[in-house]
Amino acid sequence: MSDSGDRGSGIENGDKPSLLERALSKLGLSRKKSIRTDLEEVLAEASDPKAKTEPEFTPAEQNMLQNVLALRERRVSDVMIARAEMVAVKQDIPIGQLLQTFAKAGHSRLVVYGETLDEPTGMVHIRDLVSYLTAQAAAVQKSKRTRRKFDPKSIDLAEPLSATKIIRRILYVPPSMPAADLLVKMQATRIHLALVIDEYGGTDGLVSIEDIVEEIVGEIEDEHDIEEKRIVALGDGSFLADARASLPETVEAIGEGFDPGASADEVDTLGGLLVTLAARVPIRNEILRGPGDYDFEIIDADPRRVKRVRIFRRPPDPPKRERKRKPKSVVNAPAMQNTEAEPAAPADMDNRNASS
Repeated sequence: MSDSGDRGSGIENGDKPSLLERALSKLGLSRKKSIRTDLEEVLAEASDPKAKTEPEFTPAEQNMLQNVLALRERRVSDVMIARAEMVAVKQDIPIGQLLQTFAKAGHSRLVVYGETLDEPTGMVHIRDLVSYLTAQAAAVQKSKRTRRKFDPKSIDLAEPLSATKIIRRILYVPPSMPAADLLVKMQATRIHLALVIDEYGGTDGLVSIEDIVEEIVGEIEDEHDIEEKRIVALGDGSFLADARASLPETVEAIGEGFDPGASADEVDTLGGLLVTLAARVPIRNEILRGPGDYDFEIIDADPRRVKRVRIFRRPPDPPKRERKRKPKSVVNAPAMQNTEAEPAAPADMDNRNASS
């Protein structure tokens, strides 16, 4: 009775074993591994070049599946854009200047703030701005009763953004939030931009839905994206680098001789490495001793961060000159020979006795 009762309660609670588990139990086996573990093992075997069986997934599928599994460990702080790299506008910016900012930034959404970035008010979408300008021009032409449908000259480009009523709501998330949870929240709220807020309420960074999707499918570039090399090799064997370049990118561009060492566990970018080495923000034209045989020359910097740096190989130290010294045995040999060859005279001994 107890067995049947337990089985009945297990079925009611949804704990009914699957067909595979029942088959394994009859064979005296148990299924201890999860589906996630099985998939990780399959992907590891598929990526092994020594595997004898043909892989069940293409390389692109393997990469995306591995990225999906790794997304579980990723946090918002791992995928966000740092505050120093954010492009944001003030809420009272003229819409003409806002258009120029959109054209220069190359983004479709921009964060809107009050006096500082720590006082965000929302975001503005370029589609809302274009729709507003079109509606304003059409309304002016309708009131003038002219035949022309659209006249850009009739738009007031000096109007502040706050007066347009096109500022949208933005999400606020902590840096410790899982990236997968933020992706679900963005899908549910249909808000594809989130501001990362630290424990004191200040702005820490920015995350878009594209940043999270790129963690799965890789970099997404459209026809407006321009490939920008952050590290360029110069003719004299040195490198001109953007301080925003990541440390793995820097090591790959320079070579294995450039090893950040333990600093790679503390910072992610080349600029962070420079601040760590100097224990402060380096100034322009400063020379810092780098890892291995390389040194850094700060090309461009401001009081807040380093912008550009030149990486060059440190010149070898001049060889030290060795002073030639004669052996002590050779130097003292004549003195010893003179001492043994010329014993003190009796008269000298009498004089010394008298003086004493």
